[in-house]
Amino acid sequence: MNKINKKIRIGIIGGAKPDEKSRTLAFTVGQLIAEKGAIVVCGGLSGIMEAASRGAKQAGGLTIGILPGNSPGDANPYIDIPIATGMGYSRNSLVAMNSDILIAIDGQYGTLTEIAYGCIYRKKVIGLGTWDIEGVIEAKSAEEAVNLAFKDYFPLTS
Repeated sequence: MNKINKKIRIGIIGGAKPDEKSRTLAFTVGQLIAEKGAIVVCGGLSGIMEAASRGAKQAGGLTIGILPGNSPGDANPYIDIPIATGMGYSRNSLVAMNSDILIAIDGQYGTLTEIAYGCIYRKKVIGLGTWDIEGVIEAKSAEEAVNLAFKDYFPLTS
């Protein structure tokens, strides 16, 4: 039987209206993830999601946006695979479920729900300037967050 390596899917979660520092962190995180060959998964809209997607695309990476609305056309221009759900904020569960690891940057209550779903689904959740709660591993920089994401992670094979 052939072994097929699964690409790591790293969810980048965060606010739609971040400050410039958080936006820059998200861009760098997206770029570093793509450089390591992983896929960026996000909510597909603006703010942290768009900055991370832009960073990933600049580094030649693949991006997936799990959208709250009914139209794939709502995705930011850096999303390769837009998935319309029609679920509103309930789609946050799908972002967490379809990520192997989550990196939270900034964010409000929507980000908090994605962190919670990540913890429920037993995903590693790394935080950069986000909610300081049990289950979130704090990182001090984009580089540290990405290194923590890949640390002790072994892709599934079949």
